[in-house]
Order: sequence, then C-alpha cells, then structure tokens
Amino acid sequence: MKKFLLFSLALAAALLVAAPVLAQMSINGAGATFPAPLYIKWAYKYNQDKGVKVNYQAIGSGGGIAQIKAKTVDFGGTDEPQKPDFLKEHGIYQFPTVVGGEVAAFNLKGIQAGQLVLDGPTLAKIYLGEITKWNDPAMKKLNPKLNLPDKDITVVHRSDGSGTTFIFTSYLADVSPEFKAKVGVGKEMNWPGKNSVGAKGNSGVAGQVQNIDGAIGYVEYAYAAQNKMAYANMINKAGKVVKPTLESFGAAAANADWKNAPYGYGIDLINEPGDNSWPIVGATYIMIYKDQADAAKGKAVLDFFAWAFKNGGDIARELHYVVLPDSIVKMVEADWAKEITSGGKPIYKK
Repeated sequence: MKKFLLFSLALAAALLVAAPVLAQMSINGAGATFPAPLYIKWAYKYNQDKGVKVNYQAIGSGGGIAQIKAKTVDFGGTDEPQKPDFLKEHGIYQFPTVVGGEVAAFNLKGIQAGQLVLDGPTLAKIYLGEITKWNDPAMKKLNPKLNLPDKDITVVHRSDGSGTTFIFTSYLADVSPEFKAKVGVGKEMNWPGKNSVGAKGNSGVAGQVQNIDGAIGYVEYAYAAQNKMAYANMINKAGKVVKPTLESFGAAAANADWKNAPYGYGIDLINEPGDNSWPIVGATYIMIYKDQADAAKGKAVLDFFAWAFKNGGDIARELHYVVLPDSIVKMVEADWAKEITSGGKPIYKK
C-alpha cells in the first residue's frame, strides 16, 4: 500500500510538471506578409483550442527563406515557391496552405473601391513610370465615366524581399513584354518610375497608399479589405471586368494542377483563363526541414497546420483566401508522414 501511495504521488508530481510544459509549447515562424492576417487568426484560435502558442513574424518572403535556411525559426513562409533543386539541396519540404489575390489599391479623392478599372498593360506602364498622371489618355479610355484628376501618380512598391512582389511582377511580365524586358520578375526589384515610394510588408504599402493622395500600390486583398481601401477592378485574360472576390480568386485557383506540380507544389496561377478569373492570384507556402532536430517541435508545426486545414477554412474564407481542395490536403499530409522525420523516424501520423 505504501509503495502504491509513493508511486501515485510521484506520478501526480510528474503530471503537474508535464502539464505546464505542454501548455507552454510554442513554435516560431516568419516570412511572407501575404498570408499573415490568416496565420495570425489561425494562431489565435489554435492557442485557444490547444494551448499551443504560434508566433509568426510577417517579415516578407525573403526574410522567411533566409531564416529557415539559418534555422532560426521552426517554419518559414514564402509566396515565391522555391524550386525543387533548392529544396533538395537544403533538405527542406515545402507545401501550400491557401490561395489569395492581390489588388491595386489607390488613394484618389471621390473615387471608391471598384469604380476604377485597370488592365494589365496599363498597370505595367504605371509601374514602368510611363503613365504618370491619373488623367492619362490610357486611364481615361478605360474609365470614360470617371472624372480623373490631373494629378501625379505616386507608385508605392515593396522595399523588402517580397513574395507579394514576386506574384505582382509575374503578372506584369506576363501581360507586358516591355515590363518583362526592363524590370523582370523577382522578390526585390529596381523600379524605374521616378515618383515612387518603397515600404516594408503589405501593411507598409497599405499605409503609404493611405497617407499619400494620388498613390497606387499592390497589396494582398485582405489588407485592402481590412483597411477599407479603394482598389481597382481588373480586365482579365478573357477581356471581362472582374471584381476581387473569393469567387474570382477561386475561379483562377480552379485551374491549379496540384497533382502534377513539381516537387514542392510550386505552381503558377497568374492570368488564368475564364470569364470570372481574377488575374493576380498566387498560392502561399510553408517551408520546414525534412530532418527535424527537435521531434516535438516539428510535430507541433505539422499539428498546427493539420488543425488549420481541418478547422480554419471559415476563417480563411472570411479573409478572402481560397482553401485547398481536400484531395490536395490529403496528399500533403501523406507527404508529412513519409518525409518529415527526426532521427530517421516519422514524426507525424494522420
């Protein structure tokens, strides 16, 4: 009886010690600002549900790639999918989480969200510095009913390594051979326009656009919606004027061929066909090491995203992100079980 009592007391003490450890489990990620509004809301709900703290620093895709390479975070976020050679060289596994859309947000007195219409070639000329006035003939042709002012256009762009910039420049290069030749595609660009301002993160671009009369800048749609910013409708590949909505983002994402994507699921969703497709759409990705030094941490990262896939769809849709099809989620989770290990042993079980 005495031995049993001693064992019971020891077990109770062990559980009391273990409980706070589990409650205090935290995981750290950093990277793309494009999905940050979603990841932050997911993290808040997950902490309420599971007691695990998820910290995510929205520092841009370039920062996320740098930090995962340096192994200073448990996971990195990027909107520019890393190529298979890079992933294999560094022993990194990459998977998509959601799809989102980008908009051209602007600040022009008297003109509201959805009243201004732009097309790709015109937007490219603005970012090339060739269209510098809001009442330029090309702008007036697209917007014959709007009283566009004789005002300088201030172009706002990202100043940090940005996956949002990668998606945006991929679109402009696709619709404008001149932009492709003079500027190109990437996370950090040398913007040719003279009247331009740089800012860090989607929130920084949104802030500059809001503060500068006559400004235009590219942001993930959630930032425009949350800040009640004016944004342009776009003429898509089919020649139709479309609004940025969950439905138009979803129409573009419906063309995604995830099953035949290269290793790391990198796909291009820019300027997709279809009358209802929004033209500036991209997926966002998470990067983690295949060989996890800390099995508990690695499992905690995967558990968080498994929870998000299962329970975070409504939150994603509220913020106008398109969730992945169930079939792709199953593929990703099957990959986790096979590819993510610690000490040669799998750390995730479905």
